[in-house]
Amino acid sequence: MPSERRGKPDPARSLALLWRTGEPTGRGAGPGLSVDRIVRAAIDLADAAGIDALTMRRVAEALGVATMSVYTYVPGKAELLDVMIDTLYGVMSRPAESPEGWRSRLERIARENLALYRAHPWLLRAETSRPVLGPNSMAKYDYELGALTGLGLTDVEMDAVLTLVLGHVRSAARAALDAVNLERETGMTDAQWWQAHAPWLERLVAPGRYPTAARVGTAAGQAHGTAHDPGYAFEFGLQRVLDGVAVVVGERVGGAAVVVDERGADVGR
Repeated sequence: MPSERRGKPDPARSLALLWRTGEPTGRGAGPGLSVDRIVRAAIDLADAAGIDALTMRRVAEALGVATMSVYTYVPGKAELLDVMIDTLYGVMSRPAESPEGWRSRLERIARENLALYRAHPWLLRAETSRPVLGPNSMAKYDYELGALTGLGLTDVEMDAVLTLVLGHVRSAARAALDAVNLERETGMTDAQWWQAHAPWLERLVAPGRYPTAARVGTAAGQAHGTAHDPGYAFEFGLQRVLDGVAVVVGERVGGAAVVVDERGADVGR
């Protein structure tokens, strides 16, 4: 979590900024400057250089204004991050027509969130367990809960299921990002890393000492071409999460697991 978030928040200032109430128009703010322009510049900066490069000074430089002009609109980096997150939530796809079946709807939500993290990896560090209470965040939550309506789940269970699915997405996105960063930092792909280490491992570990690990590790490596395939892990994990949700849904509608077709549409119980 960014250290800038450790200070005591001011709810009035944060919410006024998120909901754009009373946006300042004072002198010295710079020509055409607004919260939206500042946030767009900040997102572009974070996308290009990462969250560590995001400072109020660099955002001001990108806009061609004095740093204090940015502070006229945004109190600090913590508040800026909240508005950046809320802004990106607002550009996510929310089609009016939903796929048939709760499972297909949750799959689409998972993939939409994964696409957001892939496009803006810094979100993985910017988000916290405390929700951003902006209009787009609320709209996103409301839309995603719609995938779970009418299934007999309690409100608490609906929230828990959504939290479970999105938690899997974040975990998968973080693992994929770690793999990219590790390759960049070491200058080696996973395959190259294993090629370099395998001969040493063979010398150090006696044959047959770890038979299960050797068998499974070899099978996984041959299947994925590497020790870990983030894409496979996401897909496999998502289906297992949804299998678990199906059990809960089945219990609520009569004690039988919900049967789904290849599209994830409910076809029987």
